[in-house]
Amino acid sequence: MTIRVALNHKTRYQFDRPVGVSPHEVRLRPAAHCRTPILSYSMKVLPAKHFINWQQDPYGNHIARLVFPEPSTELEVVVDLVADMTVINPFDFFVENYAEHFPFAYSDQLRKELVPFLETEEAGPQFLALFNEIKNSLPKKLTTTDFLVEVNRRLHDRVAYTVRLDPGVQSCEETLTLQSGSCRDSAWLLVHILRHFGIAARFASGYLIQLVADVKSLDGPSGTEHDFTDLHAWTEAYVPGAGWIGLDPTSGLMAGEGHIPLACTAAPISAAPITGLVDACEATLDFAMTVTRIHEDPRVTKPYTEEAWLAIDALGKKSTRNYSRRMCASRWAVSRPLYP
Repeated sequence: MTIRVALNHKTRYQFDRPVGVSPHEVRLRPAAHCRTPILSYSMKVLPAKHFINWQQDPYGNHIARLVFPEPSTELEVVVDLVADMTVINPFDFFVENYAEHFPFAYSDQLRKELVPFLETEEAGPQFLALFNEIKNSLPKKLTTTDFLVEVNRRLHDRVAYTVRLDPGVQSCEETLTLQSGSCRDSAWLLVHILRHFGIAARFASGYLIQLVADVKSLDGPSGTEHDFTDLHAWTEAYVPGAGWIGLDPTSGLMAGEGHIPLACTAAPISAAPITGLVDACEATLDFAMTVTRIHEDPRVTKPYTEEAWLAIDALGKKSTRNYSRRMCASRWAVSRPLYP
């Protein structure tokens, strides 16, 4: 039982005159470790006269490097993909025995490989207060999975989500002082909290697809009121045996089938969806994202519609009539004498 959706993401810059466009890097292709099945993917770019080279950055993310040989009055990137929204159990992983309980220590070799994801910045008073609050209130014996869930939940409760159109990411101190931030601000804060606890963490940028639930929840929020998609940011923590585990502090939940990672990096600046320069000009930006259901299997919470049942019933009756005709014809052929 599954839902298949088509996602369309359009980014268009219009310039007031033909301008030189520097090489651009586009990080809008699902990452190799994406758990949501991507059935098809395409990216279209304007101006049509351009060169494209697919590369991988040091973290293994897919990058489309675009080169524009001539001045242009526009730059447009359109991504289309089809995703199979089969439900993913975010707890479907194993943990190495030595890392089952928190705290744990990475092996020497693994720690060397995780160095970029363990680097910490100087902690301010607000950050230290939150860190010590979490540290001192945790049970003495706690599984690593429970620890990650608890820290993610506490950060969700502490930082209110807000739409912030300013570029860049807030510092941890700024986010905690305001007690609010965008998804990227909360994700970056969680990265540093986990790193201070000795757990390797990275910044994840990608698509978030949220679909309306078939039935409303009886004991909690039911989620979005309409099918929705947008660019989003969350955190991934590295646990031996399990690998990278997605944590979304904006919702307080673990990453599931609706989280489609595009770029996962040690710092947010390396995960920007589109980077590049153009000559000085007046520019306008048009941005649009849509998600459309293109296939739905019947399920317990959303069975066949009345129209579908009528169609099935009509097909069954037609098949029965055709079968009866064939049986009658067969009996006639058998009973008919070979000679007059």
